[in-house]
Amino acid sequence: MTAKDFTVSDDVSATVHGAASCVGSQAGERAMRQGKVRPSGVVRTFGADEIIVTKTDLKGRITYANDVFLRVSAYDEHEIVGQPHSVIRHPDMPRCVFRLLWDTIQENQEIFAYVVNLAGDGAHYWVLAHVTPSTDTSGRPSGYHSNRRVPTAGALRQIEPLYASLVAEERRHSRPADALEASTAMLTENLAARGMSYDQYLWSTVADGVTGTRTSAK
Repeated sequence: MTAKDFTVSDDVSATVHGAASCVGSQAGERAMRQGKVRPSGVVRTFGADEIIVTKTDLKGRITYANDVFLRVSAYDEHEIVGQPHSVIRHPDMPRCVFRLLWDTIQENQEIFAYVVNLAGDGAHYWVLAHVTPSTDTSGRPSGYHSNRRVPTAGALRQIEPLYASLVAEERRHSRPADALEASTAMLTENLAARGMSYDQYLWSTVADGVTGTRTSAK
């Protein structure tokens, strides 16, 4: 697998008021649902030939989500468009990896990263994400584009323990800033011991997993 594989009168007044009420109701239901989502422990995955695609603006608000994303994340389009991408963030996803991701794309660079996401029904699913900056016709940054494939089972056997140790370190600290710094230091030390960058480590797991099997779709 290589990077190439990864290459939204009174009658009129009443109608407007009704539409606004409907939108407000949907927004309220959406916020209530998102606030109540808790991990269920149910594992979800998707086909090896499928790609999850989302687009966001520069602040990370979702502007587009394809049908695979909607199915796997268990959200309807009207619930998810306009929401921050962090709505699917799983509490077991290390903060330091997210910081690495955001620091990279804000420097107008692409990044590949393993991410565990939380679906709207409480299930979780792992992805190998490829996130790239998008530009407008003038070449100025306009948002971000993410393609996500299902990781191999072999890759997850390596990634899950690493991420679990990073999250455990974060939870030792009461202040979010301290938690972030601590897990960043741990990740840096881990990669240094391997003599690799995060990107190099990721591609080593992909290479190791090619001979393994992918998790089956459910």
